Amino acid sequence: MFYGLNKFVKNILPKRLFYRALLIVAVPVILLQLIITIVFFDSLWIKTNKGMTKALINEINTYIEIYNDNIYDKDEITNLFSVYQDLNIEFFEDESFEYNYDERWFSPIDRTLRRELKSKFGSQDYWFSTTNYKELIDLRIKNQNGYFKFLVPKDRVTSSSARIFALWITVPAIIVILISLIFLKNQTRPITNLAKVAEKFGKGEEIEEFKPSGAAEIRQAGYEFDRMRKRILRHLNQRSEMLSGISHDLRTPLTRMKLQIAFIKDKEISQKLADDIIEMEKMLNEYLQFTSSSYLEKNENFDLSNLIYETIKKYNNQNITSNLTSGIFINGKKNLIKRCINNLIDNGIKYGEKVNIELIKSSNNLFIKIEDDGPGIDEKEYDNVFKPFYKIDKGRADSKSSVGLGLSIASDIIRSHGGNIKLEKSNMNGLSVKIFLPV
Repeated sequence: MFYGLNKFVKNILPKRLFYRALLIVAVPVILLQLIITIVFFDSLWIKTNKGMTKALINEINTYIEIYNDNIYDKDEITNLFSVYQDLNIEFFEDESFEYNYDERWFSPIDRTLRRELKSKFGSQDYWFSTTNYKELIDLRIKNQNGYFKFLVPKDRVTSSSARIFALWITVPAIIVILISLIFLKNQTRPITNLAKVAEKFGKGEEIEEFKPSGAAEIRQAGYEFDRMRKRILRHLNQRSEMLSGISHDLRTPLTRMKLQIAFIKDKEISQKLADDIIEMEKMLNEYLQFTSSSYLEKNENFDLSNLIYETIKKYNNQNITSNLTSGIFINGKKNLIKRCINNLIDNGIKYGEKVNIELIKSSNNLFIKIEDDGPGIDEKEYDNVFKPFYKIDKGRADSKSSVGLGLSIASDIIRSHGGNIKLEKSNMNGLSVKIFLPV
């Protein structure tokens, strides 16, 4: 029960910190305003209006009683009540009294009028309307041989204090919420900036020197992030420099070995040695690809469908087919995306005969699928093959030499673009690599 309630609350709450904080501030203010308004409306405004309405009905009843006594001059009595009681009075003699009820049943003014009139004149001897005139109440009372028509100002039955109170209660609440809005915006901005910088760094984008701001805890988190960022960059540069140096140093003896092999007369032996050297060079190139820094490349807007098409075209292989949606543009590192596609196609060709590539765009994502008809990979190994230098002892690894970096490089490239990559069994009974990229 509590789990379901907790899940429901999480679903309806705003996802962003700013709106959650604003909700915490705004909801109590609004609830307090509603409670005060209800209490005021019930205890003060309604009671005041009821007293004013009762006094008005008593004045009208007094007038009618004096009018019907025939002791005083009727016109004089009417003039006196019109001047001193602010009543506009007309008497319609020998005219029928029509019960045309257009009262508003949910209006507090109408409800109070109805109650007081009924108690004084009965349910069949009155009629009124608060909507015929903007500032007046049209009130009619049945008499012996006709009926009275009273035009009464609405402020005779309702207090203006309600509007004043509503103004005083609403304006400060709005001011408090606006001040809270500005304050919360300033407080959450440093967190938002830190999140954006962290996201850019996670995608491999170059970021400027980050200057933490905000509360002490937020600044501390910013300082720690900046120190972590510098340590990671230093580690990556050291790794790249070390492996690049090793690779460079190894190329020199490999070049000498190539020259020496050329003088070997036994062609069979020389060819085997040459193949070994070529394989070593390929391994060195993979090491360099893995260690190369993606931070040096700038993001650009490019046609992904055209990039994939040109990449496939260079292979000049009829067994590589494609189904590409044209005109799909993304913002990213073009050369890195190309390297990723190349690695995955190379894997497909290496371990299978046929490779098919699909490119589809949805509302929020780009979908790339590269599948082959090779031996595939055991489902248990799906997570392991993305680890650097990891090699499988079965199917896809025992036939061809491999360093175990192709999928690792592809995964790093896709994740640096904020995407995701996963493996499945292909429709051709081989391996299917699915790539998801945000748009």
